[in-house]
Formats: sequence, structure tokens, C-alpha cells
Amino acid sequence: MDLNSPVGVLPMVGPIYQKRLEKIGIKTFKDLIYHIPARYLDFREKSPISRLSIGESITIKGKVDSIKNLYTRSGKKIQLAQVSDKSGSVDVIWFNQPFLIKTIKEGETYSFSGKVDWFGRKKAMISPLINTFGIVPIYPETYGISSKWLRGKIKTAYQLIGGEITEYLPQTYGFLDLPSAIKEIHFPNDPDRAKKARERLAFDELLALQITNLKRKSAWQKNHPVYNLEINRKEINQFIDNLPFKLTVSQNKVIDEIIEDLQKPYPMNRLLEGDVGSGKTVVAAAAAFIAFLNGCQSVIMTPTQILAQQHFDTLNNLLQPFKVRISLITSAITEKDLGRCDIFVGTHSLIHQKINIDKVALVVIDEQHKFGVEQREHLVKKIGKKNISPHVLTMTATPIPRTVALTFYGDLDLSTLNETPEGRQKITTWVVPKEKRDNAYKWIDKNIQKIGSQVFIVCPLIEESESETLKDIRSVTKEYQSLKKIFKGRKLGLLHGKLKMEEKNKVVDDFRSRKLDILVATPVVEVGIDIPNATIMVIEAADRFGLAQLHQLRGRVGRSDIKSYCLLFYQNEGEKSKARLSAMEKGISGFELAELDLKLRGPGEIFGLRQSGIPELKIASWTDIDLIKKAKEAAEEISK
Repeated sequence: MDLNSPVGVLPMVGPIYQKRLEKIGIKTFKDLIYHIPARYLDFREKSPISRLSIGESITIKGKVDSIKNLYTRSGKKIQLAQVSDKSGSVDVIWFNQPFLIKTIKEGETYSFSGKVDWFGRKKAMISPLINTFGIVPIYPETYGISSKWLRGKIKTAYQLIGGEITEYLPQTYGFLDLPSAIKEIHFPNDPDRAKKARERLAFDELLALQITNLKRKSAWQKNHPVYNLEINRKEINQFIDNLPFKLTVSQNKVIDEIIEDLQKPYPMNRLLEGDVGSGKTVVAAAAAFIAFLNGCQSVIMTPTQILAQQHFDTLNNLLQPFKVRISLITSAITEKDLGRCDIFVGTHSLIHQKINIDKVALVVIDEQHKFGVEQREHLVKKIGKKNISPHVLTMTATPIPRTVALTFYGDLDLSTLNETPEGRQKITTWVVPKEKRDNAYKWIDKNIQKIGSQVFIVCPLIEESESETLKDIRSVTKEYQSLKKIFKGRKLGLLHGKLKMEEKNKVVDDFRSRKLDILVATPVVEVGIDIPNATIMVIEAADRFGLAQLHQLRGRVGRSDIKSYCLLFYQNEGEKSKARLSAMEKGISGFELAELDLKLRGPGEIFGLRQSGIPELKIASWTDIDLIKKAKEAAEEISK
């Protein structure tokens, strides 16, 4: 047997248990050995029975005075033992384990380890472990597989193949050696040793990710020739000077980074992350303009038709003086021959439409986490021609915590826009409790009347949910009807994902042209809708959103020199929810909010769908910046 042996060869692991183990990702001995405890119970010290406290997990040693089966009113069988030591006695209770009556002998002494709780009006130990000492690992479970069962199988597997685990890291890294780490993580004699074992295995997990990134980056650079792009600084400066606004320092810096990339003998693979409203589109326009100056084409892919239309309009405004030809490609466009263009802007329809792309030097993917990995790769592969690959610029307004950027995006070069354009004011944010909701509505109406404010009101759901956990969450369709009664005399529009494209465009156009005062919408407005006149954002059930998503929604206002506001209505009255939302009032950056959200809710809440490709770490934590840095440095050293 070895690390790759199937778990089915273990004693008492038949086909049923194999299927159950597969549900938690365990197929081989190696998978089983690397199934790490979620926590530990420390039963090294024994407590006198007289000192037992409700809620604590402890170990007692005492004589079994009696043990018997009892039946509850519902007919369930319980086993009740009375155990005593010199200091006192306590009831010990198990549920539906009648074999214990024969196993445990009255008059003999045993150790019991478990939690103290109320049973009726008396203190009792509930379902304790018997004659278990030391530190006990508790494993992630699944239906039909208990932590105790897993402990037994891991012990058996380790006894069979533990000797095959060998070290591969030099001692200079200062970690516990791998054989010791595997042993100590499962069978620790000391909590500190278990902690060091976890650190070593977490490092290994991060190191594997970093090495994969470096291999991917190396393969990308070695095997992908590109079009030779000449950089004409004079014409690039003409484009910049012609802009109706002044570029920020960070915009100029990122454009310089892209120019440097475009002169290399291998394709650019750069991730541009910028806070909402930081001006990513103009950076993409500059890159596309350089491709145009070299007689090459660019393709810009967005996740929604609304955002595609918006980018199309923006690029036309920026590049029209230079006679750049731009086409919009969405599922609504059906022309067979779209002609020779310099820039194609569109949704994932770009992958499927037959378009005249014969010399694409640049691909820009906006809000890249909204696309599946396969969609992104398919687009790049489709556009690549004659073994010549396009330069790739991916963009996101989702703030990415530094640890995630260093690890998951380690194969990409990273650029950051951390400033907002001149003249924009900070958005004031208020967390609004239920009792102040009516006052908030009056304040909004007053702002519409006095200064012509336009308002977004965002709800998390389209229709009412029958789910118990979501039944109190306001749906956009129901809220729209309620708000029409509250804001009598105001013009309201409704926007959600189930509307036809023509309907969506009409609603957005009506709002942009000030035919509507209030737009009631789902989070579809999160991605890219740019309405400079909108100055108030209301978010219903704000506690249902991650901080990064709230920040993006808030970024739909504050896009002009007019003072803007964001009101966060919430359902959950819990202190944790309030504390989390209060971070939005402090005016910290999107990147700081993302770091906080990572600690509070994990990476899944930042990036949403798993299709974004963000992996779940089994052992390591995305918040451990020092360990991630060490793994990155080690990967670079190993890969030399």
C-alpha cells in the first residue's frame, strides 16, 4: 500500500463508506491523511465532579455507581449512568447506545470526556467519550461518517503508510519536518505542536499554488509569440491631452506599465484592479489606441449588455477624434457581416458571433470574475491566430485582498488604481434602523423635490422567496409597488435580470435622461451602470450583502461633483451585522473593506460564484499574509 492506494482497501470501508468519503473529497490514503482536524478537545487534565460548570468540555474519573436504560416520553431509549468521585456525583447520559449497558460495569472506574450541560434540572455529561485521554482531534464530517470513525481510519492508514511520508523542504525554512507534521496534526501531545504542524501543512498548500502560478506564467511567456507593437509617444500623448479630464497619477502609472508590457516579446497578462469610479475604462482605451496605431484590433468583453453598451458609448466619445472604428456585439445584434473594425465591444456573444477578427493584438476582459475560467480561455483561444497570441488585460472593480492577489493571481502582473478622478466628493454612508426608515423616505423625497436628486433603491431578490431564511427579505417587485405608494407623484422605474434587453435599455436610458426619479433594481446595477446624476443609493437588506459588494453598489453614485449619499437598510438586528455594516460608514477604501470582509465572511463572499475560480483553501487561511509571502518566496527560489 502507498499514498495513492484507494481508501476502499482499508478494513471496514466498503462501497457505501467509499461513496460517503468521496463526498468530502477523500479517495486515496493521501486524501485521508490530509483530512485535517477542524479543532481539538483537550482532555489532558481531570476535573473533580464538584467543580463541573455548564458548557465546559472536561474529563472526569470516577466509579460507576449505576447504569440503566430509560425511555423518554417519545419512546427514545437513553442510557443513564451515575458516576462519583471523592468530591461528588454526576449523571452521565448517552442516547440510543444500549450496548453500553453491557460494556460499562457497575462498581468499576472509568474516565469520561465530554461537555457538561443541563438535563432536566440537573447537571449532566452528555454523550461523553469513554477512557479517552489527551488531545482529541475533531474532523469535518459528512452524513454517515462521524469524527470518531474518521479518527480510527486515519490512525489505521497512518500505521500502514506513515513511513512513506518523506521530507522535501530544506531545514532553512524553519518549519516542522513533514513526517512529524502529519503525525502531530492527527495525534498531538501538545497544542503548540499541533499548531506548528498546521502551519507546516498550510505552507505546503500555499507553496503548491504558488509553484503552479509560476509554471503557468512561464508557459504563457515561452509559448506565445505576439504582434510587435511600436510605441508612438507623441500620438499617445495626443490621446491623453485630448481627454476631457486630467488623468490621475495612478492612471498614468498603469498606462506606463501597460506600454512596457506591450514592448515585450511575450504577451501581456495583467490584472487591473481599481476601486469603483477610479477610471479603468480610459486605461483600457489607451491600450486599445496603441493597438490601433499599429494597425491591430482589440476586443473588449463585458459580463452584461448594459455594461457593453456603456463601454461602447464611452470609447466612441474618447476615440472618435482619431477615427477609430468601434462595433458593439451582443446577443441582440444579428448581422452576419459586421465588417472590419478596430475595436469590438461585447458580451460573451463575442465567443459565438462570426466577426471579422484577423489581427487582434489586445483582449480586455472587464469584471473578469463574472466569467467562468473556460469562457475567458475560449475567447483568448478563439482570437489567437497563426500561433500569435493577443495581449490580455483583465479588469475588476471588486477589491481583491492582497493575500488573495498574491496567491490566486500570482501568474498575473498586478496594477492598481487607488485614486478617484478630481472633483468627486466622498459618499456619506448611513446605516438606517427600521424605526428611521420613514424619516429616510421623507428625506429622499425632499432631496428629489429641492435639488432634483435621482435615486437607486436596490433589493436582493426579484420575487418574494418561500425560503424560511429569506422570507423577510424585500423583493424588488413587491418593493416597487410599495414605493410607488410612498413616493406619490414621483416617477419610478423597475430593473432586474428577467427583463428583455430592450426593456432594460429603455429603463436605463429613461433614468439617464432624467425621465425617472427613482430606479428600483436588483444588484444588476452593481456592474458598471454609470449615471452621473444619481446621488442617492438605498440598499435594502444590506446585511445580506458582503462589504465588497455593498461598496460596489455604493459606487453607482458619487460619479460627479455633487454630494452623494448611501443609505443601508438592514433586517438582522444582531450586533455582528450592525458592526459589519458600521464599517461602511467609516469611509475606508474598498481594499480595506475587502480585507475586513475576508476576515469576517471568507473569500466566497467577496467573489461570489465559484465559477470565478477562487479555490477553497483546505488548511491555510487567506488572512495569513506572512505565510503567503514565505510560500511565494520559496516558490520563486525552487523554480529558479
